[in-house]
Amino acid sequence: MTTNPETIRMYGADWCRDCIRTKRQLDELGISYEYINLVETPDAAEEAKSISGRTNIPVVVYPDGAHQVEPSNPDVEAKLRELNLLG
Repeated sequence: MTTNPETIRMYGADWCRDCIRTKRQLDELGISYEYINLVETPDAAEEAKSISGRTNIPVVVYPDGAHQVEPSNPDVEAKLRELNLLG
């Protein structure tokens, strides 16, 4: 899988309520990101686990290399502000 290190990556699944919430938040904020659907790409689950050390989703990986697992909306917003990605 080829990924752009400048892009936010989100590992998730369509059945996951936290994933749906985080996707909706990023969409509503107009943040571009790469969504990796673990149902369609099951091999990526190991990649997400190697990043986070856990099997929980979503895993959100930021351009600075930081990641969040099952982040709350305020956590995501704080990280986006830290990276100057919010207008």
